[in-house]
Order: sequence, then structure tokens, then C-alpha cells
Amino acid sequence: MNKHKQTNESTIEELQARNAELKKQNEALQAKIKWLEEQFRLSQHKKFGASSEKTNPDQLELPLFNEAEITADTEVEEPTLETITYKRKKSVGQRDAKLENLPTETIHYRLAEEEQVCLCCGGTVHEMSTEIRREIKIIPAQVKVVEHVQHIYSCRQCEREGIETPIVTAKMPTPIYPKSLASASAMAYIMNQKYVEGMPLYRQEKQLERFGVYLSRQTLANWMIYGATNWLSILYKRMHELLLENDILHADETTLQVLAEPGRKADSKSYMWMYRTGRDVPPIILYDYQTTRHSKHPKAFLKGFKGYLHVDGYAGYHELKDVELVGCWAHARRKFDEALKALPANVDKTSSTAAEGIQFCNQLFQIERQISEKFENCTPEQRKEYRLEHSKPVLDAFLAWLKTKRPQVPPKSKLGEAITYCINQWSKLIVFLEDGRLEIDNNRAERSIKPFVMGRKAWLFAQSMKGASASAIIYSIVETAKENQLNPLNYLTYLFEQLPLIDHNDVEAIDQLLPWSKTIPEECRVPNKTK
Repeated sequence: MNKHKQTNESTIEELQARNAELKKQNEALQAKIKWLEEQFRLSQHKKFGASSEKTNPDQLELPLFNEAEITADTEVEEPTLETITYKRKKSVGQRDAKLENLPTETIHYRLAEEEQVCLCCGGTVHEMSTEIRREIKIIPAQVKVVEHVQHIYSCRQCEREGIETPIVTAKMPTPIYPKSLASASAMAYIMNQKYVEGMPLYRQEKQLERFGVYLSRQTLANWMIYGATNWLSILYKRMHELLLENDILHADETTLQVLAEPGRKADSKSYMWMYRTGRDVPPIILYDYQTTRHSKHPKAFLKGFKGYLHVDGYAGYHELKDVELVGCWAHARRKFDEALKALPANVDKTSSTAAEGIQFCNQLFQIERQISEKFENCTPEQRKEYRLEHSKPVLDAFLAWLKTKRPQVPPKSKLGEAITYCINQWSKLIVFLEDGRLEIDNNRAERSIKPFVMGRKAWLFAQSMKGASASAIIYSIVETAKENQLNPLNYLTYLFEQLPLIDHNDVEAIDQLLPWSKTIPEECRVPNKTK
């Protein structure tokens, strides 16, 4: 009897243990299913939904500060979202104002003398008024051959009577690419078409054929590599030196495929790193091609730099010495936005925890907008003081909220990832309070790397390491030119005309060619846009 009872008890214990194990497995599977559903919904939204990260107005009604334990300062008023309605009025002469920076060709249409007869009485008519119709005429690219004929002179008397005959040669511009058909304008045009307009070389090859010019894409590639490595690199090196003299920079990186890298497969990922200056200084944007995403690359490129560096959450920047990293609130907000988009359709998103996290971020960005509205030509000191007064209480409340929510949320969910990201990055996310020149996000870097990302969609990959390095140099020059309000095509043409004429060791002469130089010709500048 006792033996039978022991057997039953043993069976019950085994079943209970088995049941507990199955329960754990079920919970794990449910969590995995929930995670996969989140990933699927987020993937569907990225593929078919709107790309905007703007907050739904309904989300702005959340009572985030109604709990005493997370209230940092009860006297601080919550910022409200302004609703702005734009009403556009067409001003008188608006069309003419848009055309005022363009050259004008005037064509007059008059009656022939024999036609200047009144249809009623047969008398002579006179001109009483005119009517003007304006059109925009676009002149497509034209290709022509320019022959440079260098004349050589000698003395006839010395030829007849002298032992030596001196030769005098007329001066002729140094070719931009010796023993080739490339001119300054042609090289600039090819670069502009690819790196500004996003036209791959194979399409340019076909376009030139329609002009009656037969140049292979290999020839065009050689032109660009030569122009970048032999000429534009001079400006690139100088801009690099000046970049490191700043104490506030931004950085970002993106992938790049290079087909012919020694020892690597054609589908291997390489990287294009981007570094740029911050606000209130002449814009400098530099790209740096590297084969990996290793931390040694920013360490090498930023050698000698001391100050603040705006970055995202990538750990590759953490090993930089004498550099304080500034976190990006746009990335933090994006994490919560992804968590919100990953929620099932039947969930009330306006009252969700993800929406609460977004609202905290929205308040910080709203304060930045308030600074711009409150202070005309805001100084760094004013910005810092306003942030300490208004942003710091929000940050304190947000941190308390994060610590409260963290134990309540599955860490591998999208919301868990957002909360973990903010907590892990917190020491960097609050650095913007230290200096009024710092920015709340790294959007400045993202905007600067976007032209490369968009161009990559057109030309897909680089053929060689030389091509990738040349691309980095060219992108650096054209993007810096654009931010300094220069026309990239005209500016590149000007550079290729001037660079062969200067001493490349003359720093002052090089500085005169930099995009922000006051000596850049007016034709290189973009005309002021009439509002």
C-alpha cells in the first residue's frame, strides 16, 4: 500500500514538474510569437506605410505627469503642440520675382511697314502698347572640340648668324589630364552628373553617344579617379585639417559595396564614414571610405580632435580619446516610434506605453522649437540656460519613467529595446545640456550622408578601392559646396581651371579656393531664392 502511494506521489510530482516545464516553454513560445508579430508589423509598415515619424495629434493628450512619483517639478508647465495652418497667397509679381536672377532674351514681334494699315479707314496705325509673355528656355548641354594651338617663336637673325637660337613659347594653360580629351568643364560635368544628379556612368556613356561623343565608361571612370586623386584631394586634405580644428563635430556611417577588394568577396560590406562640422561655423563635410566598421577608422580620421562628437548609439565611437559623445534624441524617439508601429491594429495606440515614451521625446523637441521662436539670433548661453530651466525637468521625469517601466516590459520586445536603448545611452543623451552650441539630435549628419545613400541607389556599387576613395573625395567637395550655397558644376569647373595654376604647398592659395572663401567667383554661387 505504501509502495503504491509513493508511486502515485512520484507520478504527481513528475507531472507537476513536466507541467511547469511546459508552461515555461509555452511562455517562451508566446514571447517569441509576439516578437515575430512585432517584427512582421514593423516590416509591413516600413514597406507599405508612411515613412514619416510625425506624432499623431491624439497622442499628445496623454496624462504623463499625473503620478507623483515620476513628477520632477510640479510647477513646470507642459509644452503644448501648436497647430499651424498655412494659408498661401500669391503675391503680385511673384512669377517675375522668381525669374529675376536669370538672363533675359527679348524677342520683339512687330508688324511689317506695309501691314501697319487700319482695317477700317485705311490710315496708318501707331504702336499704342505692348503685351509681354514670359517663358523659360532651357539650353541642353552642348559638346564641342577646343583646339589649343601653342605658337612657338624664334629669332631669324640668330638663326642666320648666331650659334644658338633662343626659342620663345607662348603660354598655354596646363591640361587637367595630360594626353586625354578631358577638359576642366568636361571633368566637372561628368562628376556633377554622377555625384549630384545621380546618373551612373553607363547612362552618361549613352547620353554622350547621342551628342556624337564616343567615350567608354572606363574612360569616364579614369577621368574621375584622376581628377579626384590628383586635384580635388588637395582641397580635401586642407578641409580635413580645418575640420579637426573645430571642437564640435557630427559623425555617421553607411554601407558601400566594392566589387574588387583584395582578399574579400564581391558582396562584402564596406563602409563610407561621414564627418562634418556643427552649427555657426563654415560647413565642412568629409567622407572617408573604409573596408570595415571597426573603431580604428574614426580613431585614425579624428586623430588630434578634442571636443564633442554627435553620434548615434554605435559603440565604435566609444574608444575615442579626449572626445565626449553627444547622443541623438531622434534615434531615441525612433525606437519608441517603431514600438508604436509594431503594436497590433486592435490596440489603442494613444494610451500605449510606447506613445508615452514618444511624448517625452516630443516635449524635448518642442522646447527646442520654443528656443528658436523666443530668441532671435539665439546665443549659446541663452540656449543653455533655457534648456536647463525647461528640458532638464522633462529629462528627470523621463528617466524616472524609464526605470519604472523597464521591469514591466519584455526586454526583447520593440518597446523593451527602446527603453533599454535610452537607459544605456542616457549619459550621452543628456550631454546637450552642457553647451548651448550642441544639438539635440544628429540629424545634421544624417542629412549630409543622405545624398550618398540616394546616389548609391542609382549606381549600386563601386568597382574598385580607387573608385571608392575617389568617390569619397568628390562627394566631400560637392556636398560641402552645396552647403556653402555654391553651384557644384560651376565650382568644380572653377577648381579644375585654377588648381593647375597654384603652388600646392601654398596654404593661402589653397584657402582661396575653399567653398566658403570670399574670393569664389559670383558665377559659382547659387542665386538667392526669392521667397
